[in-house]
Amino acid sequence: MGGARTGPARDGAAEAVPLGMGPVLALWAWLVLGTAGGESSVPTALAGGQPFTVLWNIPSGRCQRRFGIGLPLADYGIVENQGGRFAGQNITIFYKNKFGLYPYISPQGVPHNGGIPQRAPLQAHLAQVAGDVRLHLRPTFSGLAVVDWEEWRPLWAQNWGPKRIYQLASQQWAQKRGWGRRQARRAFERAARALMEQTLLLGRSLRPAGLWGFYRFPDCFNSNWAKVDNYTGRCQPAEVRRNDRLSWLWAASAALYPSIYLPPLLPPGLRRRYVHHRLCEALRLAAGRLPVVAYSRLSYRRSPRFLEPADLEHTIGESAALGTAGLVLWGDMSYSQSAQPSPLPRVHLGAIRGQCDSSRTSVQLGAVPRSWALCAAAAPGAEHPAAPGCGLLGTLPLPLLPRLGWPGLHAARAAEPRRLPRAHPWPLRAPQPPDP
Repeated sequence: MGGARTGPARDGAAEAVPLGMGPVLALWAWLVLGTAGGESSVPTALAGGQPFTVLWNIPSGRCQRRFGIGLPLADYGIVENQGGRFAGQNITIFYKNKFGLYPYISPQGVPHNGGIPQRAPLQAHLAQVAGDVRLHLRPTFSGLAVVDWEEWRPLWAQNWGPKRIYQLASQQWAQKRGWGRRQARRAFERAARALMEQTLLLGRSLRPAGLWGFYRFPDCFNSNWAKVDNYTGRCQPAEVRRNDRLSWLWAASAALYPSIYLPPLLPPGLRRRYVHHRLCEALRLAAGRLPVVAYSRLSYRRSPRFLEPADLEHTIGESAALGTAGLVLWGDMSYSQSAQPSPLPRVHLGAIRGQCDSSRTSVQLGAVPRSWALCAAAAPGAEHPAAPGCGLLGTLPLPLLPRLGWPGLHAARAAEPRRLPRAHPWPLRAPQPPDP
């Protein structure tokens, strides 16, 4: 998406992740998350009983191959693909130009694969998706399968700004059939649903153990801090209702992948509530049935500047505190283009460890609130209280804590459906496609 991209990118021109952050993040995760342990070369992405999984989706293997610089992430309990590859059996992102026949309009106005969902060759797209899945994912794949389609959104009203071109193209398409704007909207939303829903269902049928979902879904659209006097961080009510309309998407998904990238212009005092409500919206829609795995970065969005120590807590720590299944640390190819490490960020590892050690060993499991209570109890603008001296991280005995909102991939598969917690059923089979 060029300079406007907000999510994972294929080319890596705009979002640089400095090399020197790797060892720091590995050490930080070991000290704070306490998940150290030997991992196999291809560990299962989200293992049952693991309280919180950090996945490394940065092509750091190129550093080893090109410069002889390696990161022993497995020693710190951080999951990566074998060989440090960007795409592999633990996590793979499917981008628009290498997964099926995704319809979109280029910045130059050139339509690809029909340009809009109504004109997409659906059956040819699904055939291509099947081939791509078989090519890239082994039959026993049990990792994260993330589809990154960001050119348009499936609900008409959410295609504003540069995405308005899809409304205009849809209206032109409808006018040729003698239809009005209402028919254009309905046709767009029906076609968008068919494309996204059937793509997920096909992926789940071919690789049923994979955690299939779309990147940045659900979204909270709470980036309006500069437009309101009292920013609470809560999702816009209209967007909450629109997320409810996407129930078909959550039903077809095996995991939810919200983005908690921090905008650099977001005032520091508002960052925690910004992340908190984005995660709460995903947890609300997951309703205990799906794992929520947030996408985060080592630096601020579209910026080479590292996160401050407090913002590591606001992203990684908040995700763990709310009971999400894990977090993906994403970075692009520019991460491994140089052997010269960038200056390390001012992460006070010793202070973090000193503040958290006593809390990690002394807080009992029964004292940890569930993610539902943390989200539902928050009044507009309110946040759940932090533990003294350690913020959110001190409230959780993370090495001992089982999944709060989700029983774990292996635990769910090993248990009989009737023995799973009633509030947290696991969809063992992909739902059937709706009747035409």
